[in-house]
Amino acid sequence: MKEKIKIFLVDDHTLFREGLVFLLSDSNFISEIYEAENGKELLKKILNVKPDIILMDIEMPEMNGIEATREVLKLYPETKIIALSMYANENYYSEMIDAGARGFLLKNSKFEDVQKAINEVHQGKNYFSPEILDAIIKSLNKKNKKQNTDLTEREIEILYNICKGLSNQAIADILYISKRTVDKHRENILFKTQSKNTAGLVIYAIKNDIFEV
Repeated sequence: MKEKIKIFLVDDHTLFREGLVFLLSDSNFISEIYEAENGKELLKKILNVKPDIILMDIEMPEMNGIEATREVLKLYPETKIIALSMYANENYYSEMIDAGARGFLLKNSKFEDVQKAINEVHQGKNYFSPEILDAIIKSLNKKNKKQNTDLTEREIEILYNICKGLSNQAIADILYISKRTVDKHRENILFKTQSKNTAGLVIYAIKNDIFEV
């Protein structure tokens, strides 16, 4: 039997929170749903709950989602956090990635996307709403300093182009190498970064100070 997921929803907008709880309560892969209206309330309640996944609003009074994410992961490093936001603001996502978030959802996402995000993050993958991933990719820049990584310079070059959304063939054409060589580099990059998809590579690159937004 598939393991069910324990969810904690943190958002200061009661109507949004209650609506999402109502929808999630019908999902057969979720066992329990808990609520808090800000980071401080979450930290008081989490000791008794220990959720698998937290859906975390970024902008909240008392304690925002960035601070709350840092505090939660100090206590329970295995907890997976998906950020919620009204806006595709790259600065927020850079800070949430640095804090340890694994997924990013716009609040106007379709409910199927919310379900997909929860399942993918629970399986150890990373998830971005397409609009958020697109905004980050467009603003992604390489840094002009030694990177904090075990990747080679060639792998960093290929990682940058992967994060920019280019196919292996397009990367091969740009770098004047064979597609097979790019395929092998991509395989090595995924292994070295322990990433499972492009979203995971973007998170790795920003968190390890290779690229900036």
